[in-house]
Amino acid sequence: MQKITPFLWFDDQAVEAAKFYVSIFKDAKIIDEIDDDASSVSFEFFGQQYIAFNGGPYFRFTPAISLYVDCTDQVEVDYYWDILTEGGEESQCGWLIDKYGISWQIVPSILSELLNHPDPIKAQKAMDAMLQMKKLDIAKLLESIQ
Repeated sequence: MQKITPFLWFDDQAVEAAKFYVSIFKDAKIIDEIDDDASSVSFEFFGQQYIAFNGGPYFRFTPAISLYVDCTDQVEVDYYWDILTEGGEESQCGWLIDKYGISWQIVPSILSELLNHPDPIKAQKAMDAMLQMKKLDIAKLLESIQ
């Protein structure tokens, strides 16, 4: 087991959420054998393990903690955005909340390069463009610095 494992407290959807996340990510897997009445489940994607726990309605997720997905291209941005917003809600600047209340940031790798452009005017233009978006659009971000 890894030294630090994110522990996700759900009301009663831990197994459902774990199965959903495993269905989305390449090379993801359920670590524990589970049944639908399990109170906790361990799962993994991209080598990161998580524990999902059914703890009741005492605590809720907030955007103060989010999962950041570094995307290589627009196809990947679109894939994660579309599947994770289904039943959830879009937010600004590549952020969303999925149907289980988990906050995600779906971000193209190039964004960091654009926001740290050596020309501060171009960096600001990229920032201004990003602030106008919900789902991040690489073509529009690149266009903004032209």
